[in-house]
Amino acid sequence: MKSKINFFASCLSVSLALGIGSVATIANAEDAPKLPPVSSATGVTYEKDIKSIFDTSCVKCHHGEKPKAKLSMDTLEGVLKGSKEGKVVIPGKSAESKLVLSIAYVGEEDDYMPPVHNKAGIKKLTDDQIGLIRAWIDQGAK
Repeated sequence: MKSKINFFASCLSVSLALGIGSVATIANAEDAPKLPPVSSATGVTYEKDIKSIFDTSCVKCHHGEKPKAKLSMDTLEGVLKGSKEGKVVIPGKSAESKLVLSIAYVGEEDDYMPPVHNKAGIKKLTDDQIGLIRAWIDQGAK
């Protein structure tokens, strides 16, 4: 009898875990329509296309010896390394990349980049800029 109870408890735990995982996936899927579309540009590279966007909108805070959140965005290597919380770019998966969610203002307002009310007066990236960053990530973030 004890083994049947343990088996039932295990099944219930797995079911709950799967259910919670499904809710998280659905929540992320609901955010996908909020993202600007991926640019149709091809051959997008950090040096040629993305660095200038980051230099204008990100590098003021994310560079040097002590970048905010330990995320350095003034080099490709720094962006790909990520922040103190981990990777912000998942090559090939822009819709799952924390960087894209942050610059598209999807999710928690505390994660928006640049922050809505920032001292430097840096404006939110345009949909075209976000679309180009998405294309860069989807094309391998090179």
